[in-house]
Amino acid sequence: MQAIRHHIDLAMLLGASVFACLSTCFFATRHVGEFTVQRLDAFDPNSHVSRTQVRYDQDRGGQQVTVLHIPCTKAAPQGEDVCWARQEGLIDPDSALAHHLEINDPPLNDHLFAYRHKNGHRPLTKPKFLTELARAACVAGLDPLQGHGIRIRSTLKYLLRGMPFDVMKVKGRWSSDTFILYLRKHAQILAPYIQASSA
Repeated sequence: MQAIRHHIDLAMLLGASVFACLSTCFFATRHVGEFTVQRLDAFDPNSHVSRTQVRYDQDRGGQQVTVLHIPCTKAAPQGEDVCWARQEGLIDPDSALAHHLEINDPPLNDHLFAYRHKNGHRPLTKPKFLTELARAACVAGLDPLQGHGIRIRSTLKYLLRGMPFDVMKVKGRWSSDTFILYLRKHAQILAPYIQASSA
């Protein structure tokens, strides 16, 4: 994420939109298709995320999270909420989203990741997002990230932080345990749980 971030120009309108979408997808552990649209003319406020669907919440201890309501998903046609928390450093999704909203200023009922284009706004399409992501990855000397790969890498990051599998399953809205099949670095994930004496 950091290497890709260095090769996306956040001063550019499209770049700010792409990185905000990437960091949101990553830390929300979601499919790219839930945060982008298929075609420029495909935005539907009843199906796609918009600016009005972002809110902030906190638990009883005051720990804050950003919550985004997705109006419709394959697993939840009636919609569902996803959330993430502020992160340290350059890949913080809250900072990326705030920057995108500041320079692109999409209308409240428009696509959340819409970017300024000529005299209006364009919704961020999945093909445009993946093209820009592939370009940045190539310049960084990395293999291109595919949509599903973002969700898998997010899952791996949270598990390596010590998030329990059952909590990760809830966070990622995984309906089964199949996500385990996609994971790498099993030894690193399991290390804290298989010590002779736990920390």
